[in-house]
Amino acid sequence: MTQAVKIGFVTVSDRASRGEYEDLGGPAMQEWLGSALVTEWQPVARLVADEQDEVEKVLKELADDEGCCLIVTTGGTGPARRDITPEATEAVCDKILDGFGEQMRAVSLQFVPTAILSRQIAGIRGQSLIINLPGKPSAIADCLNAVFPAVPYCIDLIEGPYLETDESFIKAFRPKHARKPNT
Repeated sequence: MTQAVKIGFVTVSDRASRGEYEDLGGPAMQEWLGSALVTEWQPVARLVADEQDEVEKVLKELADDEGCCLIVTTGGTGPARRDITPEATEAVCDKILDGFGEQMRAVSLQFVPTAILSRQIAGIRGQSLIINLPGKPSAIADCLNAVFPAVPYCIDLIEGPYLETDESFIKAFRPKHARKPNT
C-alpha cells in the first residue's frame, strides 16, 4: 500500500492566528486541491502569525520534517509592513521560480488592478515546491488555475511523487518524454 502524498497548507495571518476571524484561505486551498488531484493526498495545515521567523520555521518543518512535496501559503504577500511571506519563502528556498509569481500577477491583473501590488513567489526547498498565494479565496483559485498545470511536472523534476490531476478540473502538462508513475 502506498502512503498518501503530503501537501502543506500555511495560512499567514495575525488576526486569524489570534482567533479574531475565521481562516478562509487555508480551507479554500485544500478544497481547490481536493478537486484538482486524483492522487491520494493528506493535508498538513498550519496557521501562523505574520512573523518571518515563524513562517520560515513552519516552511522548513513542512518541507524537511513532514516531507510535503507541495506547500502552498496564503496571506502576507501584499505591500503592508507586516506582509513577510515572500521574504520568509525566499529565505528558506534553494531556488526561486520567478515564472510562478509573474503568471499569478498577470492572471490576477485581469480581475483587479491592485494585483500589481502582490508579491507572491514560488521556490524549491529540497524536494518541496513552495508557492505563495494571495489571501482572498477567489484569488487563490484564479492563481492556482494559472500555475497548477506546471506543478506536477515541477515536482517530477525535483524527484517528488507523481501527481495526477482530474483532467475534467485541470490538466497537468508534462512533456512527452516525462517519466510515468513507477518508473
